[in-house]
Amino acid sequence: MTPTLVLNVVGLTPALLAHAPQLRALAQAGAVRPLATVLPAVTTTVQSTMLTGAPPREHGIVANGWYFRDLSEIWLWRQSNRLVQGEKVWEAAKRRDPNFSCAQLFWWYNMYASVDYAVTPRPMYLADGRKLPDIHTHPASLRDELQDALGEFPLFRFWGPGADIASSRWIAQSALHVLHHQRPTLTMVYLPHLDYDLQRFGPNHPGIPAQVAAVDALCAPLIAKARELGAHVVVLSEYGITEVSRPVHVNRALRQAGWLKVRVERGREQLDAGASDAFAVADHQIAHVYVARPELLPEVAACLKALPGVETVLDEAGKRAAGLDHARSGELVAVAQADSWFTYYHFLDDERAPDFARTVDIHRKPGYDPVELFIDPKIRFPKLAVASRLARKALGMRYLMDVIGLDATVVRGSHGRPTDRPEDGPLFITTAPGLLADGPVPAAAVKQLLLDHLFEGAA
Repeated sequence: MTPTLVLNVVGLTPALLAHAPQLRALAQAGAVRPLATVLPAVTTTVQSTMLTGAPPREHGIVANGWYFRDLSEIWLWRQSNRLVQGEKVWEAAKRRDPNFSCAQLFWWYNMYASVDYAVTPRPMYLADGRKLPDIHTHPASLRDELQDALGEFPLFRFWGPGADIASSRWIAQSALHVLHHQRPTLTMVYLPHLDYDLQRFGPNHPGIPAQVAAVDALCAPLIAKARELGAHVVVLSEYGITEVSRPVHVNRALRQAGWLKVRVERGREQLDAGASDAFAVADHQIAHVYVARPELLPEVAACLKALPGVETVLDEAGKRAAGLDHARSGELVAVAQADSWFTYYHFLDDERAPDFARTVDIHRKPGYDPVELFIDPKIRFPKLAVASRLARKALGMRYLMDVIGLDATVVRGSHGRPTDRPEDGPLFITTAPGLLADGPVPAAAVKQLLLDHLFEGAA
């Protein structure tokens, strides 16, 4: 077996590679290809496709979250690996050689994966409502080992308005620690840094090259360690982020048509999925639309197609062609135009939005919300607003970190719809060029390619 290091540099594209000297040199010495991603081109779907070698219809991860029909509840960003159906790359490798070992560091669906070493964010949710930074690891002792060596994982810089390179730096340092002490055969590292400003400002913002160079610098010590260990290096990404200027309020349209129902709690409107005839689980540039009664499908589809910013609406035949015909998918799947993305907003009046709408709350919101990357520009003194709420937290008082706005037009980058140009999409770099064929690398081929790096190609 040849050890292999896989760096998942989120949002990296052939077009952005020019600003990454370490990774560009790696590509020039080895090989680089466009990666042909799947629909939806979102984190958990693409990762699951790469790790199982199967389309969403087989592994079941149809988006970053979906409607759990048996619970009548929408859940995003669940963490159990048992949600992913099919054989994973590390299971195939272990079957081939029992001495194989794998470390999965911050890739999604990491909890209870059948890997030898796992690290993933897992906040502590206290009974008084507080959320404290923490991680889940396997083995459990690795949690204290890493946090003793590196300090507390910077959770509030992993997502939200404070998200920056600190979280990716911690992840990279944890990977170096695991490589040095555990020496797994396959080490998979997730570096999310580019995701933040690409969504905040879009890929054409003048500040993006500096952020590409910053995450590139984090890769340098990991590449050096891999060379020291005689390992192959693979660098890949899941999607490219495109410039957007138009949020599409799909749930508001379904509500105005009379299909989406809300439940009023203390004057705030909650999406009542179980009572609704049609509603959407919005996830970047795709939306799974769940329709309770088959006779409504033509009318709901027509409503969606008429929305400005909607490129296409997939019915059963369309889902089958896209590999999305799984029981977890919506009866319809809407895909946005390249310059558009879907909000989860079901409320028509911001004053009646749920209390969590103005907070960072990835688990309670019934859809993905990139506006969480911004502090509400209407807050006159944002640092003071945050500090006052943190003071209440420090005193053990109840508080609400309600500093997120409801103006979706602030978001300038999105993904989910495969990009029109390969240079704006994801990529695959390897130090073992002989293992790559010509042409784009299908996301579903990544599993076999990683097995080839482990068992076929000498470093």
